[in-house]
Formats: sequence, structure tokens, C-alpha cells
Amino acid sequence: MNRSIVQSKEGVTLAGGGGFSLKLLELARQHAPRMVAADGGADRLLRLGVEPEAVIGDFDSISEAAKQKLAGRLHPIPEQATTDFDKALRSIDAPFVLGIGFSGARLDHGLAVLNGLVLHPDKRCVILGGRDVVFLAPPEMRLELARGTRLSLFPMGAVTGESEGLRWPLDSIPFAPDGMIGTSNEVTGPVWLRFSAARMLVILPRTALVAALDGLGLTRFGLTGVRGQ
Repeated sequence: MNRSIVQSKEGVTLAGGGGFSLKLLELARQHAPRMVAADGGADRLLRLGVEPEAVIGDFDSISEAAKQKLAGRLHPIPEQATTDFDKALRSIDAPFVLGIGFSGARLDHGLAVLNGLVLHPDKRCVILGGRDVVFLAPPEMRLELARGTRLSLFPMGAVTGESEGLRWPLDSIPFAPDGMIGTSNEVTGPVWLRFSAARMLVILPRTALVAALDGLGLTRFGLTGVRGQ
């Protein structure tokens, strides 16, 4: 059974060990002010002058110096069947999680994070990277995006969808990882999406962060309204 280690009424920024800039960290914290680290993400935060309120993981990558600095805030989950991202995500009880430091590193780690999004459809989690934002689409959503915005879809299992506001409509096309995917579609107006199962990832430019959070229904949790940069 999952145990809630961090409970919050605000969004939580979850830092991984894959590397991220101070600018990206500040952008995340504008929308998700609570700060948690997944294992070695604690070292990344400390180098940027930020101390997380909790560190969650199997602790195979966090430094001894970080352990000493953050004593009392360490929450080890020693099992090796899941990733540190999975361990942390399932241990956070919050309206949503913004993940940084989980994209642009090792490909196997990045794929494992995407797998984690699908394994926990009950968690609202947006992965924020240097160029993109990625999230698991709910059964139905609307997105207010500028015309011409890139919108990619990647299925993590068999799924069909319907859409409005896309240059190439979905039209109940059967999507699958080993079949049809939806790379580099284009927004033509207000976007409406509906999917048959919680298996479709939506990938948008980083500047669409607020639109993504709006589309996921998270503005009621006190977002600042600062646009993604």
C-alpha cells in the first residue's frame, strides 16, 4: 500500500537527478511551491541553494553530504522494483506534481518516467523539461493554445481518440506504440480532446505550461498565472 509522505493543498515540485537550470526550477516553483526531491535530485537542489522538505527514493544516487545536510527529511523506500520517480510520485498527496530533472538525461530513465505517468493515472503530474511539457491526458480535456502550436501525442498502449482544433483530426484512429502515433500535430483553434483510455501522452512546448495546467483543471489551486518561458 502506498503511504503519503508529503501532503499538500498546493502543487508540489518534484526534482529528479537528470539536471535542470535555476530558471526552470524557479518557473516550476511559481506554480508548485512545495519542494520534494527524488533521490539524487536532492544534490541538484542543494547546488542551486534550495533545500527540499522531503527526499524520497532508494538512495542509491544521493551523496553522503546531502544525506547529512537533509537528515530528518529522508524517506527511504528500498525496493528495487520501481524507479525513484515512481516511489516519489505515489508518495505525494497533492493536487498536482510538476516534475523537473526527469527529461533530457538517460533515455531509459526518461522512458521509465513516462511509464510512471501511465501507471498512476490518478496523479496529476506534468513533466517540465528544457523544451517540452509532457502529461498523461485525462479522458477529456480542452486546451487554449495559440494557432500553430505544436501538439504531439504518443500512445503508451492501444487507445483511440477524437479531437477538434487540430490540423490532423484524430477521428477515432487506433493508436498504439507499435502502430499509429501522433507526432507534430498543429493547433488550428481551441483544442478539444477525448480518449478511450488513460494511455495517451500529450507533448507541448514549454511555453504552453500554463495552458496545460489550465486544461487539466488546476487553476483553482492558486496558480500564479505567470506564463511559461
